[in-house]
Amino acid sequence: MSQTPRHLLGLRGISATQLHEWLARAAHWENEGDQVHRVLNDRFVVNMFFENSTRTRFSFEVAEKRLGAEVMNFSAGVSSVQKGESIEDTVRTLEAMGVHAGVIRLKQEGVLQALMNKVRVPLVNAGDGCNEHPTQGLLDLYTMKKQFGEIKDLNVTIIGDIKHSRVARSNLWALRELGANVRFCAPFEMRAPELADFADYISMDQALQSDVVMMLRVQLERHDQTNAMFSDTSAYRAAYGLTAERLSVMQSHAICMHPAPINRNVEMDDEVIDAPQSRVFPQMANGVPVRMAVLEWVMKK
Repeated sequence: MSQTPRHLLGLRGISATQLHEWLARAAHWENEGDQVHRVLNDRFVVNMFFENSTRTRFSFEVAEKRLGAEVMNFSAGVSSVQKGESIEDTVRTLEAMGVHAGVIRLKQEGVLQALMNKVRVPLVNAGDGCNEHPTQGLLDLYTMKKQFGEIKDLNVTIIGDIKHSRVARSNLWALRELGANVRFCAPFEMRAPELADFADYISMDQALQSDVVMMLRVQLERHDQTNAMFSDTSAYRAAYGLTAERLSVMQSHAICMHPAPINRNVEMDDEVIDAPQSRVFPQMANGVPVRMAVLEWVMKK
């Protein structure tokens, strides 16, 4: 392992060259199929999820095993974290035992940035608070690239709870770096003022004319339920949901996406999720080769 570890904590500031390198390597691993390789033979990777996850956790585990790594899954609920141990001490304990890399999901923001200066093993951010989710951003880019060939000049609109979305942020930084035109669509209460200089807000009718319509999970638990928009999910669906009627007015070449989990018949109707334009489940499949590319990169000897 190099003396200075490689981390992937976010996509903000990552160059177009590096993004293209990861996407190309992901294509390589997808073309290799399902067999196990020995790229990370005898390397130990620990998945540390301090927040619940299904898709991300298992996608990383499949990616790690496809690369031949030894995989350890850490559960905060049955660990010394329950006794008051800090996240930093937990990670440094695992490092001391000989783990070669850590994949970490956290509810808090800023912890990973502080932690990377105190450990000698590479860290991969699997989602931290409302900050970033870099591998989700990369698999979304990969999905678009497979569909359109190029990302430059694509019109991408991200719809929903921008305020609390780490997915929106990772996509915003990477898409802008690759030359896409990014717009947001959200009710006022779900907007992120700090991102206003990087993407304009447009109407739902305008959003439906994009090349890529990306829906986000509505994080109702984070909002004031006394607001009419959030007290009844049918009100959100009527104003911002991707219904079958709205799908029908999208451009013929356009696709719709969602990072999941989906509130069915709120953000997307059942029939939209399974429509030919939907890339919801291909996105999930694309997570494995993308995470293989990232893990290979951070653990390169």
